[in-house]
Amino acid sequence: MPALERELTALLDPRRVLHTPDALLAWECDGFTVHRGRPRAVVLPDSTVEVQSVLRLLHREQVPFVPRGAGTCLSGGPTAERDAVVVDCSRMREVLEISTADLYAVVQPGVVNLDLSAATHGHGLHYAPDPSSQSVCTIGGNLAENSGGPHCFKYGMTTDHVLGAVVVLPDGSIARLGDAAGPRPPHSLDLAGVFCGSEGTFGIATEITVRLCRNPEAIRTILASFGSMAAACRTVSRIVATGLVPAALEILDAATIKAVEASVYRAGYPEDAAAVLLVELDGPADVLAEEAVEVAAIARENGALRLEEATDPAERKRLWKGRKGAFGAMGRLNTDLYVLDGVVPRTRLEDALDGIGQIAARHGVVLTNVFHAGDGNLHPNISFDGRDPEQTARVTAAGREILELCVALGGSITGEHGVGREKIDYVPMMFRPDDLAVMARVRAVFDPDGRCNPGKVLPQRGACAEPAKWPQMVARVLDIEAGEDRA
Repeated sequence: MPALERELTALLDPRRVLHTPDALLAWECDGFTVHRGRPRAVVLPDSTVEVQSVLRLLHREQVPFVPRGAGTCLSGGPTAERDAVVVDCSRMREVLEISTADLYAVVQPGVVNLDLSAATHGHGLHYAPDPSSQSVCTIGGNLAENSGGPHCFKYGMTTDHVLGAVVVLPDGSIARLGDAAGPRPPHSLDLAGVFCGSEGTFGIATEITVRLCRNPEAIRTILASFGSMAAACRTVSRIVATGLVPAALEILDAATIKAVEASVYRAGYPEDAAAVLLVELDGPADVLAEEAVEVAAIARENGALRLEEATDPAERKRLWKGRKGAFGAMGRLNTDLYVLDGVVPRTRLEDALDGIGQIAARHGVVLTNVFHAGDGNLHPNISFDGRDPEQTARVTAAGREILELCVALGGSITGEHGVGREKIDYVPMMFRPDDLAVMARVRAVFDPDGRCNPGKVLPQRGACAEPAKWPQMVARVLDIEAGEDRA
């Protein structure tokens, strides 16, 4: 056994340090299967102290590392680069505190998203961000990616629900970011906000304080089916234009409906529809009664073929089953799935979908669409056989063109899946060299040696060429715990 692996085993134990080739297979990619990289080793700590010990050792040996949660990321973010060690936080899954008075919870990073809402449900509370993978994805991974989900239209992204975090920095020192006790003082830096969405390039959050929401008095869930995608998109624009703020506005196209209805996620969606729109309203029961009537009227005005409303929690769960299981249902179409994550203005949805269809046809790829229509966050899905290099090349070329189209329409290359490795070469579509240099300087404040998830997010590796000027800023800008040994 190599010396580093021996020392890691001494810090943890043999069952929590993996280094043989067959044991490492499970960590060579995330949900973005186009990009693969086998790590040098995988360690599975279960406390802040153990994470700190591991990172101090890796800092001493100048070994790069990659933080990882459940591996549900779809952009190659937690995939190893440069012979790195993966620090897998999935064993750190305790809910440490629930405050029903101040409406927050403190959790370890390996707590599964849906498990947090289950833990708080008895208090009449829930955690609002709800990615489609919420039954398996973790709060630590949500923090790293700034995850959203169907209900982010009304409730916002992860960054809107993170109050603070305990972070182990790449050198093993500890920083406390944010403040759960109340709002930030004027002119203070929102370091928790900076950390959220950093995709594991700043350090490892080992305790995360998140905002909890009170459960709504009532929920109304409506499924509208349409003869065209354009009619579904126009309905969404009209609903928002009237001033309504649904909790969720989700669209699935005909190909997705067929895949869902042929799978274990069957939800009873009409298979003759070109698109279905799932609208969820929540709030006071009296208000929702009026809003549901208004939503139904708008759908009919835009040519809805039929409307269905859930009459009880079981019916609501059924209607959501198809949407939540859509990506899983794509497994019926081929061995691999490339889930894109472009964003366009809501008013350009029709243009974007038309253009995406043309791109798919030109490259000869199998495309399905399921997306957060309320905020224009598109998820074009390309099913393919990753064992075929020629097919994979066509898929990645189509993906690039789709993201170029999103930017050309005034949107973004990512809404909630991050940049990771997938989009690292596409970042210059949106940012100039000066912008990227500023981002690299911020990153260097947290990770001056460039060892924390290297090769991700920023395309210009040379932009971190002045790390020597930045270590002193770490102590000045971050609230480092008194007495921590930075050696």
